[in-house]
Amino acid sequence: MSIPHHEIAVIGAGLGGLALARVLHVHGVEAAVFDLDASPAARTQGGMLDIHDDSGQEALRAAGLHAEFLTRVHTGGQAMRVLDRHGAVRLDEPDDGTGGRPEIDRGDLRDLLLDSLPEGTVRWGVKVTGARPLGDGRHEVTLADGGRFTTGLLVGADGAWSRVRPLVSSAEPAYTGVSFVEVDLLDADARHPASARVVGGGMLFALGAGRGFLAHRESDGSLHVYAAVTAPEDWLDGIDFTDGEAARAAVLKEFDDWDESLRELVRDADGTLVPRRIQALPVGHRWDRVPGVTLLGDAAHLMSPFAGEGANLALLDGAELGLALAAHPGDTEAALAAYEERMFRRAEASATESAHSGELMFRADAPQGLLDMFAGHTGHDGGRDA
Repeated sequence: MSIPHHEIAVIGAGLGGLALARVLHVHGVEAAVFDLDASPAARTQGGMLDIHDDSGQEALRAAGLHAEFLTRVHTGGQAMRVLDRHGAVRLDEPDDGTGGRPEIDRGDLRDLLLDSLPEGTVRWGVKVTGARPLGDGRHEVTLADGGRFTTGLLVGADGAWSRVRPLVSSAEPAYTGVSFVEVDLLDADARHPASARVVGGGMLFALGAGRGFLAHRESDGSLHVYAAVTAPEDWLDGIDFTDGEAARAAVLKEFDDWDESLRELVRDADGTLVPRRIQALPVGHRWDRVPGVTLLGDAAHLMSPFAGEGANLALLDGAELGLALAAHPGDTEAALAAYEERMFRRAEASATESAHSGELMFRADAPQGLLDMFAGHTGHDGGRDA
């Protein structure tokens, strides 16, 4: 039997991979997208994203989807509050409708991209296990079910633990020193009114030395909360997350001297607590040009969420790669070289900002560092991309 061949194969149907496929489609170029999820509805897609006017929104314009995106944004979601650990409000900014970073539910944005692609573009339930070069820029991709296919161009849009990255780089994500525990408070205005008032209509930063609560209001009226702790990498291993009460107690122990209105964000949480270590690739991660393969999004430049850039960069990577390929028909290498040069510079600047913001947020005088940063920037954002 002959092995299937795809001239452009994109591994990963996240925002970046879908943006690439959409921009290529707009320019009459076909791509095949492969994702390990069994279907688009196999899992929830995470919380709110603020889509920046100079990156994520530029990608949506290139994809011909900007106008429809604006109909799906969460009105009021650009509001922001900063509190200290005593619950004192240090900054309270309403959403007056003039901001350049409107909020949208990640699932809604993904659906917008998916619905814009021809039926069958995404092949669901396909787990890639590896890839090897065949020469002349071609690659053979192997699958968990024993299948395989070949490519003319292979794009790794498959996230932090990319199976494509080893073709161009030996770098792997490393722990940043910060761990999150994620919780949700459902139907907050009715069931958790005090917490709803604390978080407000958009984003909350409640910060202290080495600790904090980051929270945002979702479009469905729930609150999504991250309890952030600077801790050794094995801190989460010592918590039994199968026992909800024990897990809550363990997390709240890290916030013993915090105001009760903030502790209630965890104490009153609905459902399970979800642990997550914050990982990042080295700042300035790049590679020498390798024929027939490239990366985008977290596969290329995983960074901490403290600059709110991850989803925006993934979208822009996908759009710019699509535009480069459309601008260099028949010369994939020229397209990849042009794309990577811009992507490397952009990613290094954002990763540097993200690492710096993380240091400011949890330093000894927190939240003063974040307040000082906001005071010196217009259109500020401390990270809404977790």
